[in-house]
Amino acid sequence: MNPLYVGIDVSSRSNVAFLMRPDGSKHSVFPVDNSKAGTEQLIKRIASALVKEELSEVKIGMEATSVYGSHLVYSLKDDFSLFSYKKEIHVLNPKQVNKFKASYDGLPKNDYVDAFVIADCLRFGRINNEVYLGDYRYEALKQLTRARYLVVQNLTKEKQRFLNTLFLKYSTMSQEKVFSNTFSTTALAVYEEFDSVDQLALMDLHDLTEFIKDKGKNRFPDPNAVAKAIQKAARSSYRLPKTINDSVNQVLSISISSMRALEANIKQYDEAISEQMKAISNPLISIKGIGPVYSAGIIAEIGDIHRFHNQASLAKYAGLAWSQYQSGGFEAENTHLIHSGNRYLKYYLCEAAMSLVRCDTEYSRYYHLKYKEVNRAQHKRALVLTARKFVRLVYSLLTENRMYISPEER
Repeated sequence: MNPLYVGIDVSSRSNVAFLMRPDGSKHSVFPVDNSKAGTEQLIKRIASALVKEELSEVKIGMEATSVYGSHLVYSLKDDFSLFSYKKEIHVLNPKQVNKFKASYDGLPKNDYVDAFVIADCLRFGRINNEVYLGDYRYEALKQLTRARYLVVQNLTKEKQRFLNTLFLKYSTMSQEKVFSNTFSTTALAVYEEFDSVDQLALMDLHDLTEFIKDKGKNRFPDPNAVAKAIQKAARSSYRLPKTINDSVNQVLSISISSMRALEANIKQYDEAISEQMKAISNPLISIKGIGPVYSAGIIAEIGDIHRFHNQASLAKYAGLAWSQYQSGGFEAENTHLIHSGNRYLKYYLCEAAMSLVRCDTEYSRYYHLKYKEVNRAQHKRALVLTARKFVRLVYSLLTENRMYISPEER
């Protein structure tokens, strides 16, 4: 087949299209508005070029540019003008396009050149899978799971900022980890309700014990011991000047409010995702420890599993593949994960794998085996390898549309 190649440089206000013939020569290049009317004009120009060049196939590519290309992708898929042609739509990784452009010597940087490079990148092939839009339920689910991912990242950053500030107020308490969970309800109450280290250190032990029992809802087996540990840590902590201490209290209070708000947002996303998943077949839910949220994040990014030739191609798409460095008789023993890949899919696969480590004996043994093999980056390496193993299970269950049977059940 000899397709028409269409490279589109997308921006918030306009799109530049480069239409390339099968032999690599230019058919036309033109700008259109990034609007409904502009996209309709673009589609008409593409359809006209297909008729003029007597071609029956078109490959359309654009770089991933946040949300600016989303409407364009939906319109290109659904417009009736292109229904009679074999059509592929690719959303390319900007890094891939930049590396391809580097093979040309002295190309300037402008929208027209960028559109040409995208079209030529399509012509040479070796590109990622075409974007999956066969079922908009996956795209709708993806909006929720990706938004949840970003909120989780913000919560992680907020917690790190909180810990840094907490050290200023309670230095020893941070070092000795008086609370097993730094962000538990009781711990946050202590951080927030006592204005200074001295106020906590000089408080009557009985009153502090009652405070711990009340905030912990009598869940501590020995609240008196916890109160003693808190006071001991408070007495050995640094003292801040009052002006700075007041400022630190404000920062901690605002940070705690932010964390609570983010946690509430995550809970809302979890409920919305669970509701959305009721309309989608989900064999992954049969795996103990993989609930509707993690399985939704995986399924939303994969879409139709049959667009992947094998489990290895799925792993590469998720960024769970390793680079190779070999020259002559030398081959490096230490290799790194590839830098490309779908970061959202990788995140949900790794989170699900960690949950499996806690719930499944087979994955737990595998994780701890890999953990003991090296002396540095143990957790990160073991988790990634466990996630890579999990990919094989995901591919198998989704391809065969069957439920998981644990080793114990087998």
